[in-house]
Amino acid sequence: MAIIFAWILFALGLAHILFGITKFKVPFAAAMNAGFVGQFTAHEDRRSALWFTVLGPLFMLAGHVAVHAVEVGDLALLKMVGSYVLITSIACVIAVPKSGFWATLLLAPLLIAAGYGLVS
Repeated sequence: MAIIFAWILFALGLAHILFGITKFKVPFAAAMNAGFVGQFTAHEDRRSALWFTVLGPLFMLAGHVAVHAVEVGDLALLKMVGSYVLITSIACVIAVPKSGFWATLLLAPLLIAAGYGLVS
């Protein structure tokens, strides 16, 4: 099960990128047409597009690290990934209750439990 949880984290990152590019097509196009560099600070929609989409590779990285930890049996690393995701998720759910961070808030304790050997 732990490997499934790790791949779910990776998949959430991939979904973030794909959804971000689709949902924020107009703000990204506007930033590209304006020269891209420095085009995300003054426009709220562009800033939201950037942060939402950039979160995807970070989740993918965390997912890859978790997959690696499971595959090599590094439970301490798996607990660490789960803990970082949990702390981030708690902060984000408090800051933005109507967000997708509820998914990672549910997933993180499962990664931590797997890190303690409670989930195989």
